[in-house]
Amino acid sequence: MEKKRWDCTALPKGWKMEEVTRKSGLSAGKSDVYYFSPSGKKFRSKPQLARYLGNQMDLSSFDFRTGKMLMSKLNKNRQRLRYDNNNQNKGKPDLNTSLPVRQTASIFKQPVTKVTNHPNNKVKSDPQKAVEQPRQLFWEKKLSGLNAYDIAEELVKTMELPKGLQGVGPGCTDKTLLSAIASALHTSAAPITGQLSAAVEKNPGVWLNTAQPLCKAFIVTDEDIRKQEELVYSVRKRLEEALMADMLAHVEEAAGEGEALKEEGSSSEAMESV
Repeated sequence: MEKKRWDCTALPKGWKMEEVTRKSGLSAGKSDVYYFSPSGKKFRSKPQLARYLGNQMDLSSFDFRTGKMLMSKLNKNRQRLRYDNNNQNKGKPDLNTSLPVRQTASIFKQPVTKVTNHPNNKVKSDPQKAVEQPRQLFWEKKLSGLNAYDIAEELVKTMELPKGLQGVGPGCTDKTLLSAIASALHTSAAPITGQLSAAVEKNPGVWLNTAQPLCKAFIVTDEDIRKQEELVYSVRKRLEEALMADMLAHVEEAAGEGEALKEEGSSSEAMESV
């Protein structure tokens, strides 16, 4: 293993950053990052570093891999802090994590007057209409343009949908289709079949089934299931090999540190005897 250590200017004075590059094994070429306090204590992760520093500094914009403060995140945090300070007296924020589906039913309680003094009064109700409320069509388009980024602000590659899945509706893209299928799996316990009506392609605004995602009808075959099982098995196998290589690398590193400490102890004893 190759080790490089230097001062970390983003942390308080005296902190060191060390990068260890692996030379052998399945993870050869990969590197691990560690931090050392002025007293020599070693930290392997950002949560450990945050717990140790406590209230000394804010590490929300600190990139553990590069040892630098991400200015874009720092500016976002400052803007969020100013926004929170300006809205402290405006009530609690909306923490609802439900999907952005607009319902027509009122969210406030409405007063109702029940008249019973007329002999011909009859109460008529439709249970089906009382349960199912109209929903906004093509609301999935609100999720378009949203992307996922990692801690280094690099775009995370999204999954690829099978070629057999084809979207329906105005302006339907692959990202919109992926959002529609993911939200349907999240909000409904019914099977996902797609739009079964052929008329939906001619007039989606009239024939669209809001309980199904914005895609044409599809069928999952046994071959599709077999390919997915093979893919899951392959990914789990690679993960197992990577975890084993990482464990062996940490064992080798610990053994190397132990040998180094023994050599330092032997040399100090030799100097004392002289």
